[in-house]
Amino acid sequence: MKFGMRVRGGLLATLILCGAPVVAPVGAMLVSSPAVAQTVQSIVVEGNRRVEVETIRSYFKPGPGGHLDQGAIDDGLKALIETGLFQDVRINRAGGRIVVTVVENAVIGRVAFEGNKKIKDEQLSAEVQSKPRGTFSRAMVQSDTLRIAEIYRRSGRYDVRVTPEIIEQPNNRVDLIFTVQEGVKTGVKSIEFVGNVTYSSYRLRDVIKTRETNLLSFLGSADVYDPDRVEADRDLIRRFYLKHGFADVQVVAALTEYDPERKGFLVTFKIEEGQQYRVGSVDFRSSIPNFDANALRNNSRVNVGALYNVEAVEKSVEEMQIEASRRGYAFAVVRPGGDRNFEAHTVSVVFNVDEGPRVYIERINIRGNTRTRDYVIRREFDVSEGDAYNRALVDRAERRLKNLDFFKSVKIVTEPGSSSDRVVLIVDLEEKSTGDFSVSGGYSTTDGALAEVSISERNLLGRGLFAKASVTYGQYARGYSLSFVEPYLLDYRVALGLDLYQRQQLSNSYISYGTKTLGFSPRLGFSLREDLALQLRYSVYRQEITLPSNLANCNNDPTSAAFNPSPAYSNATGTPLAASTNGLGCYVDGEASLPVRKELANGKTLTSALGYSLTYNTLDNNKNPTDGLLIDFKQDFAGVGGDVSYLKSAVDAKYYQSLVSDIVGLVHVQGGILNKWGSTDLRMLDHFQMGPNLVRGFAPNGIGPRDLNPFGTQDALGGTKYWGASLELQMPFWFLPKEVGLKGAVYADAGGLYDYKGPTSWTLTNEVNVPGCVPSTVNPASAGTCTGLVFDDSKVVRTSVGVGLIWQSPFGPLRFDYAVPLTKGAYDRVQQFRFGGGTSF
Repeated sequence: MKFGMRVRGGLLATLILCGAPVVAPVGAMLVSSPAVAQTVQSIVVEGNRRVEVETIRSYFKPGPGGHLDQGAIDDGLKALIETGLFQDVRINRAGGRIVVTVVENAVIGRVAFEGNKKIKDEQLSAEVQSKPRGTFSRAMVQSDTLRIAEIYRRSGRYDVRVTPEIIEQPNNRVDLIFTVQEGVKTGVKSIEFVGNVTYSSYRLRDVIKTRETNLLSFLGSADVYDPDRVEADRDLIRRFYLKHGFADVQVVAALTEYDPERKGFLVTFKIEEGQQYRVGSVDFRSSIPNFDANALRNNSRVNVGALYNVEAVEKSVEEMQIEASRRGYAFAVVRPGGDRNFEAHTVSVVFNVDEGPRVYIERINIRGNTRTRDYVIRREFDVSEGDAYNRALVDRAERRLKNLDFFKSVKIVTEPGSSSDRVVLIVDLEEKSTGDFSVSGGYSTTDGALAEVSISERNLLGRGLFAKASVTYGQYARGYSLSFVEPYLLDYRVALGLDLYQRQQLSNSYISYGTKTLGFSPRLGFSLREDLALQLRYSVYRQEITLPSNLANCNNDPTSAAFNPSPAYSNATGTPLAASTNGLGCYVDGEASLPVRKELANGKTLTSALGYSLTYNTLDNNKNPTDGLLIDFKQDFAGVGGDVSYLKSAVDAKYYQSLVSDIVGLVHVQGGILNKWGSTDLRMLDHFQMGPNLVRGFAPNGIGPRDLNPFGTQDALGGTKYWGASLELQMPFWFLPKEVGLKGAVYADAGGLYDYKGPTSWTLTNEVNVPGCVPSTVNPASAGTCTGLVFDDSKVVRTSVGVGLIWQSPFGPLRFDYAVPLTKGAYDRVQQFRFGGGTSF
């Protein structure tokens, strides 16, 4: 539909400029050499209904002496047209007067949308300029039509058709209806790369944000063609190559073509890789008097012989500039330089330290934060009003604000201040929703089916606080948890966390007993460096064991529920044994293991422990790493009050390295030790319990010392020492679309768990605390004879090989493993297939 404003007077205005007097036709502006000078009061207005006469006259500005000349009349005509209030404007002369005849635009009664299903009326109403009770303008309607179409294109529907319909109503009113034919979704059907030699197209698709359309695309919008996102992908590809030594890389173009047959877009990135460079030398130079640039050497992340990495250079510059500021050189500027040796394929890196301009921060203005408090934003800055302007510190603040995940966009720019040595920092923000409500679930061969309902808020009350409440209910695991985090305790960059939790683990095919735990844990988190973090914690929790009555009834005759000999031992046939005889056949009817029953007899146990964790993280991606190192070392010291005392230490290290053809190698080592402290004996529950978390192919609690009483439950008792090592290769399925998120793995595991130091004997008088037990004063003749414990040693090494399937699904990460044990202990339990996924509880 075509729109146009009927404006008459163009021909006559042209004649006026030529100075030719004419007789004006109807609808044209009449201006001739007037016999009488015209004033504003000489203007007669006709046809107006809503607009006042004086308002229309005000658009005609008289010249010197209060008279209207030809130019003033012409300017008035243009100004009236530009208001958009009138459908038609005509100027005529009648006698000694000027007659302005107007036809007012109609008033919009309502604005409606029809045919829109994917985008709600509320969203479209907020985007269009035509509003109910507003002035109707055909130009505005045309603009609104284009705006609606653009909104649909941004959501991936390029076949959209928008048709405006104007329905006239009485009293110069109209109804405006936009009819939308949404069309089918036009996503990205193909992403190709041209010129890439070192890295495959499959690998580069991991780098960019745009995705190809697949069966699961309805769960997201990454396959929607967005020209801004494609342009950002060009920069991501360039940064990826620069990070891996390709200093001359150029992403020449991102070509986009719409394929009408496939009804989607074909995106092609054209790349010129260039040569891969390594660092030949690193030098430091300073032009500032009395400042030794070599003092910044420890802040460099660039190493001779390593691949030239632009990100490492940028981080080095930032840390050097901050260190120079700490040393009193607030205006020092570090500028990196590099000389390429094209034959040797090396880069000589030079960090030049120069005196920068003496500029101070006059103000920090924050815009766009309607919910987040100003102080939450300002505390991310290491500079404030009056400090020296340091670009490195400003860039760090911008990165911190983005990492908060409170804002859709963050941009910090500078504007001139009140003088040449002052700048104003402008922080432009766009807030986003920070609350989450989720209903999620998962399944594993260990815990069975689980479901979780949680609600969380990352920016509580706009104060930057984090709070979360969750409830878990599963086949073998149940409980709830409440968490709260204050990221800036007492205005210091120290995070305070508080956790309250209750967990219940039910008995299953791997353990005969259940546990109930109620605990509270405050913690403090410190960021020592960007890649190094420290957490201090205190944990206090109450724990108890639950057992079915048939596993703790002391009835040793499987044929008679009333038989209760004292001492409570019998041989394999149920015949009571004399007190002097070793109780080799005790617990004939299937009692739980002695250490388990002792925990039951002890009742509720309180553990009070201090601990810390030290984490070193250089992973390139925490969710799907392909390069980097992650080391987690933690220790817990129990015995600060409570009923339990021990020192538990554990280390877990993972190293990822990209190999060839998109294959990622993973080396995983782990180990731990539990030491007795004080006079309190170690409990069975404090021991390490291992299975597929150490060596895949074994059942949960399937490795290590075990109670081998042939008539008992043969519970795993755990160990005080363990070690494990694993080699894994992860590789994509090149024949599947990248967006499916499937990759395979092959691995080999080895490890061991040994040295049980829990109870092996028990004075039977304590069994009075166990329901159904008759007190006895008789002990086993020697330690371990009643429980039948087998003590593993370090010579028993468990090994396995296997394959896995990893799926980064829209429902959460899923993993399937099939492993075959190669060596195992005589009484270990095997579980070759293992599945786990969904939400981690």
